Amino acid sequence: MNENTKSIQQPAATAAPATAAPDTAVTAATTAVRTVLVTGGTGKTGSRVAERLTALGHTARIGSRTAPVRFDWADDTTWDAALEGVDAAYLAYYPDLAFPGAVETVGAFARRAAKAGVGRLVLLSGRGEEAAQATEAAVAEAGTGWTVVRCAWFDQNFSESFFLDPVLAGELALPTGVAVEPFVDVDDIADVAAAALTEDGHDGEVYELTGPRLLSFADVAAELSAATGREIRFTAVSLEEYRAVLATVGLPGEFADLFSMVLDGRNAHLADGVQRALGRPPRDFADYARTAAASGVWNV
Repeated sequence: MNENTKSIQQPAATAAPATAAPDTAVTAATTAVRTVLVTGGTGKTGSRVAERLTALGHTARIGSRTAPVRFDWADDTTWDAALEGVDAAYLAYYPDLAFPGAVETVGAFARRAAKAGVGRLVLLSGRGEEAAQATEAAVAEAGTGWTVVRCAWFDQNFSESFFLDPVLAGELALPTGVAVEPFVDVDDIADVAAAALTEDGHDGEVYELTGPRLLSFADVAAELSAATGREIRFTAVSLEEYRAVLATVGLPGEFADLFSMVLDGRNAHLADGVQRALGRPPRDFADYARTAAASGVWNV
């Protein structure tokens, strides 16, 4: 599940989302100054990728419907202008690579990018999603250099956007029980993506990114409780109950099914993508939680 659907809506309290500050930017040597199209450039991963590219001296062209050069996955008439003069592109597809039409849309965009002379594509993908892997193959076959960044659930889902309100309310109510997940820090994702976009040596790689340990959602609630100094409970709900919650906030019930699918045990293992790409271990969830708590995002 990508950065959009890894943030599935929960019963909401009232608070404005806050963005945790990124850790350190990528510091590895780059090969040349590049212009990089960052689709989803205002999202959790895209905004951080853009920050890192800028810090490294590259030009980050934000790809969004509100950007000066408009980009919309659903409107292919916006693609050519967004790709003009671009050396590389970061692909964060909305709503999710597992949704119908993603393979065709992202594949068509990748071929358009190749035709425009884009030399490198970095695709944000999700673990354990067959449809996502079909999209990975479509990008690999498009005729450009490519790297896949295949990610576990994001730590920052609990401090930015959809999981923020339940944390503030003191209860995570989700359709999962004992399932475990190796939650990954978005700053690690951005570091890997920025390296793949700007450095040699990453073409043809599939980096599967996880954190350093497996956590259940009850474990997550305990870590959040320790970081915030107040009780955060986890409550397991049925898929039917969760679909009803999604309907109240205008999200499709299919999100609940996707949630259930990727938490059926298929992803309950660690991977070494951060270490392979960056030469360092991934950040731990507890470190993320302490940093987010110190930012004040969970103050009530």
